[in-house]
Amino acid sequence: MIDKMNRFPDDFLWGGAIAANQAEGAFDTYGKGLCVADINEYRADIPIEQKSNLEMTRPEVKSLLAATDKIFPKRWGIDFYHSYKKDLALMAEMNFNTFRTSINWARIFPNGIEDEPNEKGLQFYDDLFDEMIRLGMEPMITISHYEMPLHLTLAYQGWYSRELIQFFVKFCQVVFDRYHQKVKKWIIVNQINLIVHESFNHLGIPDDTVDNIVEAKYQGVHNEMVACGLATQYAHEHYPDLEIGMMLCGGPSYAASSKPNDVLAAVRHNQMEYFFSDVLLRGSYPKYAFRYFDDIGIKVKFEAGDEAALKNTADFMSFSYYYTRIVDEESYLNGNEAIRNPNLAANPWGWSIDPVGLRTLLNLFYDRYQCPIYITENGVGYYDKLETGEIHDNYRIDYLKSHIEQMGEAIKDGVDLRGYYAWGPIDIVSCSSSEMSKRYGFIYVDQDDYGNGTKKRYKKDSFKWYQKVIQSNGKDLNY
Repeated sequence: MIDKMNRFPDDFLWGGAIAANQAEGAFDTYGKGLCVADINEYRADIPIEQKSNLEMTRPEVKSLLAATDKIFPKRWGIDFYHSYKKDLALMAEMNFNTFRTSINWARIFPNGIEDEPNEKGLQFYDDLFDEMIRLGMEPMITISHYEMPLHLTLAYQGWYSRELIQFFVKFCQVVFDRYHQKVKKWIIVNQINLIVHESFNHLGIPDDTVDNIVEAKYQGVHNEMVACGLATQYAHEHYPDLEIGMMLCGGPSYAASSKPNDVLAAVRHNQMEYFFSDVLLRGSYPKYAFRYFDDIGIKVKFEAGDEAALKNTADFMSFSYYYTRIVDEESYLNGNEAIRNPNLAANPWGWSIDPVGLRTLLNLFYDRYQCPIYITENGVGYYDKLETGEIHDNYRIDYLKSHIEQMGEAIKDGVDLRGYYAWGPIDIVSCSSSEMSKRYGFIYVDQDDYGNGTKKRYKKDSFKWYQKVIQSNGKDLNY
């Protein structure tokens, strides 16, 4: 028994993850509609710590749509739409046995409300999944990853509108029906707890159309979780062999000190991060959430059938892991915020590096839910330098090595960890800043923040290192 727990399982899934909106490009190809990511603007003049597009009004959306002098890098991505065969071949060379990406909602339902799906969009993903399977990679597919059709925020109020439940469930049913023989592992919503940090990108709620944007966000995510329950019910009833997962943006927040009020603040902060997984894995709202809503003066409305829908729980948990933060009493009272930990080193964007935090979180989640777990994003962004066709990125290897070591320790602890997906195995456009300079990949793409460059792919030093890690099933982490 001890020997088995001292190594990664023989069937462990090793791969990488991207999102359609950050990689595919071809934003207006073969009937695709505009999605919220297509109006994410790149601006070189904003601080690197500042995320873009947190909240938006309808006039701002319309202004961006009409703009002819702005840069929207997610419209071209890295042209994965046309280059996926060559890019996947590079993943296969690294020994990937799995690959995670998303289905762009606006490629299937351009406005989100059509009676029939766009066949050319469906065929693209047929071809993509076929190629993944041919190369020996099991697909892990996200249904909603910041790709809501823009029409749903202009004609409706994004997820604040109850109508989105039926639109999204229909989208889920279409992709389950179409791909159930090719895709067995699904994540319905990417990082569902990021309703504050990726507000408009995630929920699509124009803040000028609601009276209380905080209340609207929690109502919107309630509607989204109801839709997740209904989609999960459909999948379980029609295709029992499908595995339906939920996903958080992980990262425990530590108490800033041993002061009891700081410790309590960290507990309460973390509860409202776990809230989403508690609902989707346990099937109902926890009482602490209602206490929190009462404390901040908001109400979430339940409609008939909502409680029953939420009882259709996910089969596995997944989460992204990049950094940890700290909480004290003041930051909690100031909008339930977490702050940067000054005791940890960070990358150029201020994201702290805490591999032990990954082991901590794996143990916390497994203790809480006792279900299979997948790490569906993990990586670090850096400014990489291309020198005579080479990229020496030992800093990336160091980061990933230390995190994979802690994954192994968590498996020894008894955590049922089944897969690891390095974020951005090929350089893609940044989610938060829409820049290309923030690179995560094992594969360098010769393209700058403005879309200029040869688009040629280069293997970084980390490419051969990860290749060896997978080949050894996590035993050989040296370089």
